Amino acid sequence: MPGGLPRDGTAGVQMTDWREKVRTIPGFPEPGVVFRDILPVLADPDAYRAMLDELGRAATRFAPSVIVAPEARAFLLAAPLADRLGAGVVAVRKPGKLPGPVLGEEYVLEYGVGRLEMSADLALDGRRALIVDDVLATGGTVAATARLIRRAGAEVAGALFLIELVQLGGRERADVEAVALWSL
Repeated sequence: MPGGLPRDGTAGVQMTDWREKVRTIPGFPEPGVVFRDILPVLADPDAYRAMLDELGRAATRFAPSVIVAPEARAFLLAAPLADRLGAGVVAVRKPGKLPGPVLGEEYVLEYGVGRLEMSADLALDGRRALIVDDVLATGGTVAATARLIRRAGAEVAGALFLIELVQLGGRERADVEAVALWSL
């Protein structure tokens, strides 16, 4: 029991505000960008559990059968969340990271252009997919991920984020119902 708390989350966890652990890093990955770093949240077991509890409560409204996570921090949210919800997990990766045939989509980042890929041979037809990511910024990543999910034959239930950077207008470009636990 790290920190003396039970693993079932019955004591102390609700007192932990994971938001207090998020670091703000100006000028990363390049000048003019303000990066929100969730890694300190993940390093603190109480904050991580509290964050996952809040994500789990928010995710239930989407009734997903699969959680889709764009690379890379979202992987650390999606797997435990999927376990809590009884859902599967699909990783959306950067180019060259997946074996076999892939579906790919280009997208615009806050600071450039990128490409995401998903395995083309996953059995997603008719499944209800929830996109989970740490930050909603310009909306390019979530929009590209939603296009990949639709191309794979699944229904996009929505998107769930820890943080939304409201001033960047990503919600308008997301092309899905988006929910954020914290808007900045």
